[in-house]
Amino acid sequence: MKKQMSDSLTLAVFLTLAGGFQDAYSYNCRGQVFANAQTGNIVLLGQNLATGHPGRALHYLFPLLAFMLGVYLAELVCRRYQNSTRIHWRQTILLAEIVLLVIAGLLPQSLSVAANVLLSFACAMQVNAFRKFRGLPCATTMCIGNMRSAASLLCGYHTTGDPELKRKSMHYYFVIAVFAVGAAIGAVLTQRIGERAIWIAAGLQLIGFLLMFAHEPDPVHID
Repeated sequence: MKKQMSDSLTLAVFLTLAGGFQDAYSYNCRGQVFANAQTGNIVLLGQNLATGHPGRALHYLFPLLAFMLGVYLAELVCRRYQNSTRIHWRQTILLAEIVLLVIAGLLPQSLSVAANVLLSFACAMQVNAFRKFRGLPCATTMCIGNMRSAASLLCGYHTTGDPELKRKSMHYYFVIAVFAVGAAIGAVLTQRIGERAIWIAAGLQLIGFLLMFAHEPDPVHID
């Protein structure tokens, strides 16, 4: 079996673009619900409950539950198929995500709650399946952990002068920037295309799926 690219920066770029795109899409096209940023959904859930809007709170509760279920399923796939020689278990996760995003793009505005459930489920599988790139813990669907790591490593570089810490810090800042680019593209294209714009994120994930059939490239250094 060929060595997978699941740890490569190239794959991280495509998955992170898709992650940013999905958050912008769900917020702008599906009722201001976050596909990835579940902390925001928890805040909005509590706010709606506190202000007497339990019906609106369900718009955020269902994606939260879907996210947890997605993590559970992705972990189950890993445990059962991590030794598979036919196809990498992470590719199975990506295929499932692509299918879910395609279905979400077919749903009208009247079914936005269902679309958000599918999106959150898909994002959860991705965040659980792809946790490291170039050996560094890294998320492709959210930024808070990446921001903490970037700032912490940069502080380490400034206090020790170790250039490796600077390189790792720049790795995180690069991924954060890619996420922002994905969100910007998602916001613009969602306004122009509407519900089916999410298929662009599915296309980015499809590229990632195909990349994983290739040999892992030489390390890319970001200085």
